[in-house]
Amino acid sequence: MNWGSVDAFFAMGGYALHVWGSYVVTFALLAIEVIVLRAKRRSVLRQLRQGARERELLP
Repeated sequence: MNWGSVDAFFAMGGYALHVWGSYVVTFALLAIEVIVLRAKRRSVLRQLRQGARERELLP
């Protein structure tokens, strides 16, 4: 597709809401995925550290 101006590009031939909405949803879901994965990683590392400390205390 050729757009004659920047406005025409952002309007996407009348489909701007669908196109840009899809981008927003995709990037939001990717950001949420990164946040959730980081939280899970921190939780697992915390549990591993706690388990290591408990093993050190056992005879």
